[in-house]
Amino acid sequence: MDIAFLFPFILLIGVMFLMSRSAKNRQRQAMEMRDSMEPGTGVRTIGGMYAEVKEVREDTVLLEVAPGVHAIYAKNAIGAVLDEEEFERIINGDLPEDDEDSVVVPDDASSLTADETEGRVGLEKPDREDRDEDESRADDETDRGEDAVAKRRRDQDDDEGESGSKA
Repeated sequence: MDIAFLFPFILLIGVMFLMSRSAKNRQRQAMEMRDSMEPGTGVRTIGGMYAEVKEVREDTVLLEVAPGVHAIYAKNAIGAVLDEEEFERIINGDLPEDDEDSVVVPDDASSLTADETEGRVGLEKPDREDRDEDESRADDETDRGEDAVAKRRRDQDDDEGESGSKA
């Protein structure tokens, strides 16, 4: 057998081996993360809900989703175990401390443009007068179009009349 014939199969088997190995590593890391949960730990579920662990069982976890509100979740539903500082920051709504070198991103694009009103696109609604002018222009164009059609029909009728009298 030729090595060129076997090379694609060997390559395919190697890629499959590497992919399954990385998937196993991710599963192992997720299991370790879920096993590290203890009562009092903050977690984020795969649905994006933040809660505090109250009790850890074999396959389930009792979470306090709000003060006095408890829910049972499967361990597989825990997306991340958070450290205490991050959990408190998220729950309390505290913003991370700004560094002096951090970039400030504006909420809208208006602060990115110059203060000149020239060159800006007006998005306000048109006045009633503007709408009336636009409608009258559209009506005039429609009337002109109808006049042209009527004229063509008259010309065709005249042509037919002339050709009919000759025959």
